[in-house]
Amino acid sequence: MPKNYIKGIICILVSSLSFALMAVFVHLSGDVPFIQKTFFRNSVTFVIAAAALLREIRKNGIKSISVPKGSIKFLFLRSAAGTVGILGNFYAIDHLVLSDASILNKMSPFFAILFSFLIIGESIRLIPGLAVIIAFSGALLVVKPSFQFSSMAPALAGLAGGIGAGLAYACVRKLSKQKCTGTVVIIFFSAFSLICVAPYLIANFQPMTLRQTLCLLAAGASAAAGQFTVTAAYYSAPASDISVFDYFQVIFAALLGFFIFGQRPDFMSMCGYLIIIVMAVLVFFYNRSKADK
Repeated sequence: MPKNYIKGIICILVSSLSFALMAVFVHLSGDVPFIQKTFFRNSVTFVIAAAALLREIRKNGIKSISVPKGSIKFLFLRSAAGTVGILGNFYAIDHLVLSDASILNKMSPFFAILFSFLIIGESIRLIPGLAVIIAFSGALLVVKPSFQFSSMAPALAGLAGGIGAGLAYACVRKLSKQKCTGTVVIIFFSAFSLICVAPYLIANFQPMTLRQTLCLLAAGASAAAGQFTVTAAYYSAPASDISVFDYFQVIFAALLGFFIFGQRPDFMSMCGYLIIIVMAVLVFFYNRSKADK
């Protein structure tokens, strides 16, 4: 099996854990406007990415981080889509029950595969494609969404977040093929999103307690780890081959919920975990068998 495929799986699993931790810290931060949460989340990512970029320049020179021809439009598209993804997800978390917000965010693997087909021309293979659909049904068992008409606007925002995240991941895959370095992709996105939310933050900043500040800084650090590893994942392998592993975020979130908040999964959730794990294992061995031929 190609080493890049193994790297892609490991990176997307680490990313899933990191984003699950981010959600925990965002939840612990309490009653802070979702745009303010977004600013703190991306400001930490920006600082870490800037440090990584400076290190890269010192090591290999300024040419090592140059933007290839044709990549600018995909950097802007990735950044705009990613910003929509974060804002939509955070707004949904603030206005919906967490289960509804989670399932909307987990639409991103579907759209990552679809947009990878439309933007890059990556084929959608039957077995991985079916595995993602079945894994999505497992996620439904875990989160058990309960949509109501009164939640339409937040639900649409959450769905837009899932679509935005899927498009962002597809753009990351495209940028990897254009040899645009991952650090450039992350710092460009972080700077773009900070510029987008800064005017609102200046006009509507809400003072925070020390605990809220620390929680949001921790959320930012977790998000940075997730951002670097998800970028590395889609740089390493096609979306159709690794997207199914993104559903492990549901399992990580459940485990963190149990140990931190005392939440206990019910029978339907346990069935969902089993489905997700089985589908991930199926995709792993399917790709391994294809690679061995």
